[in-house]
Amino acid sequence: MISNVHVIISGRVQGVWFRANTKQKAEMLGLTGWVKNTNDGRVEAVFEGDNDKLDEMIKWCHKGPSLSKVDKVDIKKQKPTDEFDGFSIRY
Repeated sequence: MISNVHVIISGRVQGVWFRANTKQKAEMLGLTGWVKNTNDGRVEAVFEGDNDKLDEMIKWCHKGPSLSKVDKVDIKKQKPTDEFDGFSIRY
């Protein structure tokens, strides 16, 4: 089953290659969507794909790349949109 989740990751998540590693992990899992830095120092992302793969991506977001320190991950389930061609980094 295909689902869509919107996540906001808080902690030391900017300047530690979080977006690039998120993109790499999402593509490896076959997910679509996007990731971006927010003005308040967090990282925001939307992932769309198979539920099992989304669960794996969310687990990864709780840890992130080796230089990050994730304090909190807010997750909001949404209806799938099927609007994404791939996974992108937004600026």
